[in-house]
Amino acid sequence: MSGQLFKFGLNIPREPDNQPKIADTSNWEMTDYEFTEFRDEIYKLSGIYFTESKKYLLEGRIAKRATANNLKSFTEYLKYIRSAGKNDELDRLYEAITINETYFNRAPQQFDVLEQIIIPEILEKRKNTANQTFRIWSAASSSGEEAYTIAIMVLERLKYKYPYVNFQIVGSDINQNVLDNARQGIYREYAIRNLPPNILNKYFKQNGSLYELSPDVKRLVRYVNINLYDPNQVKMMSQCDVIFCANVLIYFDLPSKQQVVSYLYNALNKGGYLFIGYSESLHGVSKSFKLVHLPKAMAYQKE
Repeated sequence: MSGQLFKFGLNIPREPDNQPKIADTSNWEMTDYEFTEFRDEIYKLSGIYFTESKKYLLEGRIAKRATANNLKSFTEYLKYIRSAGKNDELDRLYEAITINETYFNRAPQQFDVLEQIIIPEILEKRKNTANQTFRIWSAASSSGEEAYTIAIMVLERLKYKYPYVNFQIVGSDINQNVLDNARQGIYREYAIRNLPPNILNKYFKQNGSLYELSPDVKRLVRYVNINLYDPNQVKMMSQCDVIFCANVLIYFDLPSKQQVVSYLYNALNKGGYLFIGYSESLHGVSKSFKLVHLPKAMAYQKE
C-alpha cells in the first residue's frame, strides 16, 4: 500500500489532452455519513485509515475522482467503486489519497548499511549452504525508485564482490498504475536529483526533461501487485532477506499496523531485516523483532 503500505508516485508525464476535464468541485461537501462510508470502505479494502481530521482531504480528492468519472455525487461514486470490475478506478483512488513522493537514493544510510553490514553478515552465515540467493523486497515501491536504487547498487558494487550470489529484487505496490510506470523506468529530474553524475550518465538516457533507465537495471527488478493488507497476496513473498517498507505504517491504525507487520515478519528469513521510515517505529506494534542500531540507521531483525 512506498511514498505501499503506500508511497505512490507518478513520474511519467501524461499529455494534458488525454486527461478528463475535471469539473469545479469547490461546492462539493461530504456529509459525516458519507465520510464514514468512504473511510470504512477504504479501510476494508486496503487497511488505510482516515481519522475525522482528514475529512477535508478525503472530500476534495474523492470529489475530483467522482467528477473525472462523470458522476454527480459522493453517493454515486461510492456505488461505482463498490461495483464489480472497478479495479482501475481503485488504483486511481489509492493514488489520489496517498502521498506522491519518491526518488532515487532516498534513504542513503539504509542502503549503506545494507551493502556494508547486512549483506556481508547474511552471506557469511550462508557461505557453506546451497542457498546462494539474496532476496530484497521493496514492499511499497511506487514508481520504482527504491527498487532501482538497490539494483544500481548491485550492478555497481555487489556483483563483482559476490559473483556467485543471485540477487533478487522485487518491487510491489497496491497500485497497478504506478507499477506500470516503474516497469517503463522513465523519470523526471526531481526523481534523479540525488544521483551522482557518473551514475546518471552510466545508467540513464536523457531525452529532454525525461530520463530513461538502462535495460540492464530494469531487468534486475520484478514488479508485482500486492496489497499489504491482504494475507493471501503477501504470501506471494517469502524467504526475503531484507524488506524495505518505509512511510507505509503512517496510513494504518494500530490493528492494521500489527496485522501488516506480522505479514512482513513471516515473509522474512530468520536473521533477515526490516527497514521502515526514519520517523516510524514498531514500538507498541510488534515485539517479534529485535531493534538493531546500525551506523546512522536502525533496522528490525527477525531472530
